[in-house]
Amino acid sequence: MSGETSTKIGHSLAKGLGIKVAYRDPLGATAEPVTRGESAFSVGTADTYSYNEPEPTSGEWILEHTPSWRQIGIYFYNLFPFLRWITRYNLQWFYGDLVAGITVGAVVVPQGMAYAKLAELEVQYGLYSSFMGVLIYWFFATSKDITIGPVAVMSTLTGEIVLEVAKMYPDYPKHMVASSLAVICGGIVCFLGLFRLGFIVDFISLPAISAFMTGSALNICSGQVATMLGETADFSTRGPTYLIIINTLKYLPSSTIDAAMGVTACAMLYIIRSACMYAAKKMPHRAKLFFFVSTLRTVFVILFYTMISAAVNLHRKHHPKFSLLGFVPRGFQEASVPDMDRKIISAYAGQLPAAVIVLLIEHIAISKSFGRVNNYTIDPSQEFVAIGVSNLLGPFLGGYPATGSFSRTAIKSKAGVRTPLAGIITAIVVLLAIYALPALFFYIPKASLAGVIIHAVGDLITPPNTVYQFWCVSPLDCLIFFIGVFVTVFTSIENGIYCTICVSLAVLLFRVAKARGQLLGRVTIHSVVGDHLVDGDGKYGSFGANKAPSDDRDHDHRSIFLPINHTDGSNPEISVEQPYPGIFIYRFSEGFNYPNANHYTDYLVQSIFQTTRRTNPHAYARRGDRPWNDPGPREGKEQAKNEQHLPLLQAVILDFSSVNNVDVTSIQNLIDVRNQLDLYASPRSVQWHFAHINNRWTKRALAAAGFGYPTPVSSEGFHRWKPIFSVAEIEGSASAAAHAEIVNNEREHAHHLHHPKSVADVESGALKSGSATVERETHGIETSSEDSAVPEDKLQRDLTASQAYRRRKVAVVQGMNRPFFHIDLTSALQSAVANSSDEVPSLG
Repeated sequence: MSGETSTKIGHSLAKGLGIKVAYRDPLGATAEPVTRGESAFSVGTADTYSYNEPEPTSGEWILEHTPSWRQIGIYFYNLFPFLRWITRYNLQWFYGDLVAGITVGAVVVPQGMAYAKLAELEVQYGLYSSFMGVLIYWFFATSKDITIGPVAVMSTLTGEIVLEVAKMYPDYPKHMVASSLAVICGGIVCFLGLFRLGFIVDFISLPAISAFMTGSALNICSGQVATMLGETADFSTRGPTYLIIINTLKYLPSSTIDAAMGVTACAMLYIIRSACMYAAKKMPHRAKLFFFVSTLRTVFVILFYTMISAAVNLHRKHHPKFSLLGFVPRGFQEASVPDMDRKIISAYAGQLPAAVIVLLIEHIAISKSFGRVNNYTIDPSQEFVAIGVSNLLGPFLGGYPATGSFSRTAIKSKAGVRTPLAGIITAIVVLLAIYALPALFFYIPKASLAGVIIHAVGDLITPPNTVYQFWCVSPLDCLIFFIGVFVTVFTSIENGIYCTICVSLAVLLFRVAKARGQLLGRVTIHSVVGDHLVDGDGKYGSFGANKAPSDDRDHDHRSIFLPINHTDGSNPEISVEQPYPGIFIYRFSEGFNYPNANHYTDYLVQSIFQTTRRTNPHAYARRGDRPWNDPGPREGKEQAKNEQHLPLLQAVILDFSSVNNVDVTSIQNLIDVRNQLDLYASPRSVQWHFAHINNRWTKRALAAAGFGYPTPVSSEGFHRWKPIFSVAEIEGSASAAAHAEIVNNEREHAHHLHHPKSVADVESGALKSGSATVERETHGIETSSEDSAVPEDKLQRDLTASQAYRRRKVAVVQGMNRPFFHIDLTSALQSAVANSSDEVPSLG
């Protein structure tokens, strides 16, 4: 079937269904012919300027969004980023990965065990999670710095879920609850990553993340203080932070000797770190050494207090002096297929959203931060896949939910890691700990382990200086931060997560919905350096009070458009007024879609009504014809004549530079406003111009609504109007640069013909001839008026008439079938003024 036949069938079907397609031919088949210069639709005879921009079709949209076989292959290739660098792995990279892997492995072992206690599990499950996280992540990683494993916040949330399920099913093993939670969360996150939905984390703002991390850190720290002090009173360390603090202080007298092992361990950690930082500043040449000493402080403190504990309790295993970690099984004793019991899953289903959010936001925030610091870019969707697969496979060895750790990632980055392969080194270290050190783990004091947790989690608290920066940048974001912290402290971590995210999204929607456009005015500006005017050739001239009348160069200025009310902070002494009476330039600030369409146009219409007058003041013959919202003056009083000085409405110019997409609601809103303003300006017709439209689909939507070309004003057709188009020189041999070179060569050739004795100095560009000196500039050669045999104006006329000049090729920038879509505001204003109904002066 030919294209013409398909078109006929389509038009017939549209006619039968009552679908109007005439907007694609605005003038219609019966439109009277017009001459060139009066209408854009008569330019078909001029091949030089003829260009009709084709509309995008539904088929094009489908093709754009349908992946090709090559794109499908790239998709699967991108699922395994290690393929890009593994073949170029070298010994130097290995040395860096070896040092970083061992360093992180030494830290992850005590931290993993400590965090397992937060999850209400035995310490070996923390080691299992640590092993699987670092072993699997490097296959899918786009970050070399991230270390996957147990983290404080996720462990705390897991512990709350485990305790909630234990209340309903007390006989069900806790580690099986945690394993099933890891599988469900991993599956959800992996699904999001495979479908490349990583952008969803961009909806969670930095203040929301900071509030969540700060509130969670306060909750975790307060919950560990009782263990660190060895308080024997039985009270819950799970719940609102303020209650935990109150109970901890209330039962402080019940503290035992464990406090000596806990408080001193926590203090030693801070002392070692502070000492290493101070020493690194005093001895910069040994900064690397002090960094590793500071990094291994956790290992040192745990070993030190384990030795003390073993010495004291070697023969008192059943009645130790203070609480010990206890028996830790050797190897992977819980390796099995996770039990996915439906009743257990349904018991914690309500807390899955919070668990998934915690799993994602900490990891993505950390990976993005270290990616920027170390000059690489992470793929959030691929990181989702990495987290998802790690949590899907981890439970087969007994692991529970794991994600990226801030402290271990920072250590890994500073240790000089080169590739994600360092995770294998860390996995080997953890594996050795699982099989070789369980006997040593028995003597680790619980109070010392609590001190390690407090020290590690303390770094998650947002420092005051950062909060102050939030205030300086955006007071509203600072308020969001404090709301999130307060909700977390006085309720729970889950509520803090939901609250901060919801408040952030609410603020975002409010800003979008209440976005307010700006009415712009035209201002003529000049460029100056100091007190010198910069002309179009880059030369300096006088400016301001010292400027002589003869120095006035009208061509050395340009027009810009500023908000009339100076909301952009421009100098209020500059008078910014309407670009022309009755012509309004309106700029959108936050896009143009259904949430903010009414807010935008209401402000525009209100401003137009306040600054213009109705075209026909006698439109209502009788008082009863007037609408209720415009009742007019009271009976017996004449209409006020204070509006006679106001201009008539001529045209509206919309700046779409911030608009990428439109929808049916926003377009219908524009149609309604157009109809409203046409009634206001009747019998005149308001012309609508659009500038800076950056999307072909936006142009199609506007054209479908009747925008982009002159509006019919009567059954006789269109008024005569003057189209103004923007043209540009075609690049290549016909470009402006090529023509400038031709002009320069011809000028130089003409100069040599009249100055045969001139000697060219190639280095300086100076030409000496008698007493006159001719200097070559970047734009050509200037000759002195005294001894130049070829006058400048004559040479310019000759060059303008030359064949080289006439061969320049130009073309319109945008389609002539939509003459009211303009490349910039200047051309839009020129077109609006040129087609104004009143006699108007030139823009100059």
